[in-house]
Parts: sequence; structure tokens; C-alpha cells
Amino acid sequence: MAVELAEIFRQFGPAYRQKFAERLLPSHRQAMLAIERCRTEALGGQLFTCPNCGEVRYSYHSCRNRHCPKCQNQRTQEWLEAQQDLLLPVPFFLLTFTLPASLRPLARSHQILFYNLLFKASAEASQLLARDTRFIGGQIAMLGVLHTWARNLTYHPHIHYLVPAGGLAADGLSWLPARKDFLLPVKGLSKIFKAKFLHKLKKSPLANTIPSAVWKQEWVVHCKAVGDGHTALKYLAPYIFRVAISNRRLVKLENNQVTFRYRSSKNGQPKLATLSAEEFIHRFLQHVLPSGFVKVRYFGFFAHSQRQRLPALRQRLSHLYPPNSTPPADKQEPNSSLPSNTQPFSCPLCGIPMRFLHTIPPCGRHPP
Repeated sequence: MAVELAEIFRQFGPAYRQKFAERLLPSHRQAMLAIERCRTEALGGQLFTCPNCGEVRYSYHSCRNRHCPKCQNQRTQEWLEAQQDLLLPVPFFLLTFTLPASLRPLARSHQILFYNLLFKASAEASQLLARDTRFIGGQIAMLGVLHTWARNLTYHPHIHYLVPAGGLAADGLSWLPARKDFLLPVKGLSKIFKAKFLHKLKKSPLANTIPSAVWKQEWVVHCKAVGDGHTALKYLAPYIFRVAISNRRLVKLENNQVTFRYRSSKNGQPKLATLSAEEFIHRFLQHVLPSGFVKVRYFGFFAHSQRQRLPALRQRLSHLYPPNSTPPADKQEPNSSLPSNTQPFSCPLCGIPMRFLHTIPPCGRHPP
């Protein structure tokens, strides 16, 4: 039987909640309980039967928690369809801003403050440098997504920004294209990003707790060409609804230990990690976002208040960038987090459509 995150939480979650009761955040407790109950009788559902062979099948409700690995596939496709207004016929870049390791312990304990600062400082730094006439000379558009984990579930907060290759001049009409295969200088951008972040952090109650190493080290910013708008959005979409670990990466659960697979960030080779169930749950929960926190944000002329410019801009750009003129995107591996076509709800034995019998009310508990 395949290992699932829900089963790990069912077995070890109660003991974890009891041990860390005073320190466990409400959002963490809520996510754990939702994942444990997802698609079980605890949430209720529907009962179906096959009119041909009499087979009975239960279809339980999903928890719809944004950290549940079972509940995000369909939302990915819905989000992609809702972003069509952002598509411009130009090349796109992916800008990535990373919080340095020396600040991560503070960030983990003060997530709302640090995540908001990460968005504000990175967006302001990008816009400031983009207005420099040596590079673009105008306002750029940015779609940003917060991502908090590395492949082995360690805490690694960073933001990916999807950015069209160019910007708007001060008149709000003229398009200023970026140079070929170049958006902004990452070394200069990283210095401005660091300065803005620390300036904002010094105004917070945590000013006296900033590690001294932060002032000395270089901050990391990366920039990569990602092809046209359609390809770029498909590249970014999984980052929005992907959870820290999917069930398909779980290998086994035995002797109170969880083994999962991941790829090395150095060479891309597959590796296995084995953690105690308690440590595994701890690593997962540090990526549960604060309740109500918005992890997708829009800046520049992608901001909701400025999107009325996009239809006219798209029309003007269609003359500058004829179809198929944008450079090809890097080839991406198929991503199983993107939704596939769903099959009709059919009998697993004889294949004919099943018949709805009745609704099952929630019972407030999950099966043992």
C-alpha cells in the first residue's frame, strides 16, 4: 500500500500535537487535522452503486486545505485560466530572490513580517533598477510567488517573479523592450534588495536581533529566461499550488521513520532521505503558511489597479512580436502536479456509470 501524508499524520499527529501543544500554531494544527480527514467519512460525501453488478463506492469530500497534497491539482488549472489577461506576446524572465540562511531562523518565527518584507523589498528593488535607462528605463510588471522549501523539506524561503521582457515608459503607453537574453544585472539587484530589506527590518521590533553576518554576506538573486507567456505561466503554476511534499515522493513508513525521495540541488540526481516521523512532521509544518496569508502578488502594470492597460498594450506588442518570434523556453520535465483529464465516475468492476444513492453526512472523525 502506498504511503500518504495523511496516514503519517493519523499515526503520529496526535502524539506530535500533545508534545508541542503550547508551541503549535493554530494554522499548523488546522492543516494537520484537515489532511488527516481529507476524503474520509469525517468530512462526509456521497454513496454510489453500480446498477449492473451492485458494486458500492464511497466518494468522500476533500478538505480543500491549501497544504493538502490531494486537493491542489484542479486549482492549478483554474488559476492558469484566470491569468489569461496577463499574457503578453513577449519573452518572459523568472527572477528569484532568496532570503539568506542567517536570517531564516528569525523568519521561521516571524513569518508574516518576513514574508511581507521579502515581497516588498524584492519588488521595490526590481522596479528601482528597471527604471534606470541603462537597462529598461520604465516600470516592469511582476507576478510573484512565495516558496519556502528546498527539495529535502528544509526551510528555504524565496520568491519567484514572472516578468515580461520590457517595461512601460513614464507616459504609460510606450513599450521599452529589454535587451536580448538580459533583464536586469543580478549583482546590482542583490545589493539593492539587501539594502531595502534590512532598512525595513530595522524599523521593526526585531531590529536588535539581526545577526551580524547578514550585513557582510552577499544576497542571492537569480534571473533566467523562460520563454513566452504561455510557457512561463505553466512553469510557474505548480509553484503556486504545489505543497511541500507530494504523496508520490513518499517511499515508506516503518519503524517510526519516513523515507522520501528528492533530487539533489547540486547535480539533479535522485536521493533518499529518512527522518523520524516527528522530524518529518516538523519539516512539513514549517512550510504551512499563516492563516489568510497571500502567497501570490502582483506588481507594476500587473497590479489589479493597472490591468486596464493590458488589452491595448497587448495589441501594440502583437505588431512588435509576431507569433512564434519569442525565444523557445527551456524544456521542462512533465509535472505530475498539473491536472490530467478526469475520467467518468465508472464502476471499477464493469466500467459502466455508477448511480448516486444518497449523501453521507460528516461524522466529525476519521476512520481508524
